[in-house]
Amino acid sequence: MTTPTPAVRPSNWNIPNAITVVRILLAPLFIWWLLADDGADGPLRWAAAVLFIVAIATDGIDGAIARRTGTVTDLGKLLDPIADKILTGGALVALSILGELPWWVTIIVLVREVGITVHRMIVVNDHVVAAAWMGKLKTVAQSVAISLALLPLWTVVGEWIHWVNTATMTIAVLLTVASGIDYVITAVRGSRK
Repeated sequence: MTTPTPAVRPSNWNIPNAITVVRILLAPLFIWWLLADDGADGPLRWAAAVLFIVAIATDGIDGAIARRTGTVTDLGKLLDPIADKILTGGALVALSILGELPWWVTIIVLVREVGITVHRMIVVNDHVVAAAWMGKLKTVAQSVAISLALLPLWTVVGEWIHWVNTATMTIAVLLTVASGIDYVITAVRGSRK
C-alpha cells in the first residue's frame, strides 16, 4: 500500500502575488498624483485616473493567472481584496478631500467594505462566505463609477458628463448597500448550518 504524496503548496513568490503587490504599491502614487494639483484637470489628474483604471483592471488578471498556473496562495487570497480596498477606498477619500464626492458616500462604502473584510478575516476558520453575484456586480459598478469620477471627461465632452457620473455613483452606492445586506444575510444563514 502506497502513501499518498502530500500536495505541494505553491510558493508565495509568484507572478500573481507580485501583480497584487504592485497594485498595492501603485495606490499611494495614484492618490498623490490626484491630490498634487488640488484636483486641477491637467496631466496629473489624467495620469492618476489612468493609473487607477490600469490598477483596478488588473484585479482579475492576478487571480486568473494564479488559477491557470496552480499558484493560488493564502497570501494572495488575503492581499487581493486588500489591494482592491486600498485602491477604491483611496480614490473615494481623495475625491471627497477634493470636494468632488460627498463624504457620506465615502463613509457608507468604506464602512461596508472594511466591515465585511474584517468579518471575513474573523470567520475564515469557521466557515467561508463566498463572494456572491451581487458583490461582484458591486465591484464592477464601483470600478466604473470611480473611474468616471476620476477622469476629467468634462473637459472633453462637456458638463453633462456630471449627470452620468452621479448616476453611476448612485448605482454603485445602492449596490454597495444591497450587497452588504446580502452578505450579512448569507453569513447569518451559513453560521446556523
